[in-house]
Amino acid sequence: MKIIHTCHSLIEEINKLREQSPQTGFVPTMGALHNGHLQLIKTAREENDIVVCSIFVNPVQFNSALDLEHYPRNPENDIALVKNYCDILFMPSVAEMYPRPPQEEYHFGLLEATMEGQYRPGHFNGVAIVVKRLFDLVQPDIAYFGRKDFQQLAIIKQLVHDYNMKITIRSIDTVREDDGLAMSSRNRLLSPQARSVASFIWQTLCKAQLLKKEKNPREISHWIQEQFNGHKSFSLEYAQLVNAETLEEVNEYNQAENIVACVAVWLDKVRLIDNIMIK
Repeated sequence: MKIIHTCHSLIEEINKLREQSPQTGFVPTMGALHNGHLQLIKTAREENDIVVCSIFVNPVQFNSALDLEHYPRNPENDIALVKNYCDILFMPSVAEMYPRPPQEEYHFGLLEATMEGQYRPGHFNGVAIVVKRLFDLVQPDIAYFGRKDFQQLAIIKQLVHDYNMKITIRSIDTVREDDGLAMSSRNRLLSPQARSVASFIWQTLCKAQLLKKEKNPREISHWIQEQFNGHKSFSLEYAQLVNAETLEEVNEYNQAENIVACVAVWLDKVRLIDNIMIK
C-alpha cells in the first residue's frame, strides 16, 4: 500500500496502476476507521483490481467548529487497519484539497432540505464539494458508501447523476455492534454510561418496524418520537418515515414503494443517526 498526500502524486500513481489493472474501487472516509469502513474496503477489494481509500476530515461539511475540533482522529490505527486491503491510501492536508476557499454550490432540492439538511444547513454542499473533487481525482469505476448515512447516500447518487459521472455507487448494509448500535466514528466519544444505553436507538427502530401491521407511517413516526422523548438520556432531533428514493415524508403506505425510518438523536453531547427499512 502506498500512502499519498498530494493530488498530483495520486493521479500519477493511479494512472500507473491502471496500465496493468483497469477497474478501480474507491472508499472515501474521514478516518477514525472501524469495522463498518473495513467492510466497505473489503468489498471493494473483492470487486476491483485497484482499491483506493481516502482519509480526509472535510472542514466544509461541519456546521460547528467545535464539532470539527472534537472529531476523532487516529491515523496510525487507520493505516494499520487498511494496509492489507488498499493499493493507495490518500491522506491530503486541508491546504492540498482546498488551496483556495471552495466556491462551489450544489443543489439537491428536497433531498437536502429535509432531515439532516434541516438541522445542518450547508452540510450536504460541503459533502458534495469534497466528494466531487475526490471523484475527479480518483475517477473510480465503483465507489462504496454505507447505508447508515442514508440521506448522504441519496445525495451522492444524485450528484453522480447530475454530473453524468460514469461511477457506480455501491451501498453496503450498516455494520452494527453486538448490541445493535450502528458503527460510527463518533461512538468512541460516548462515555461508558452513555454507551450502555445507546442500543436503545436500534431497539426502538426494530420495534417500529414491527408496528407497520397496526400503524400507518405518520403514527409510527409519532410513536418513535414518543419513545425518545420519554427517555431521559436522549434528545431527539427528528424521527421521520420517508420515501426511500425521494426522501419525501410519507403518511400512508401507498405513497411510496420503499419507506425508511430515519432518526437523529443527541446522547452525551454526541449526535447519532440511524435508519431502518419499514416497507
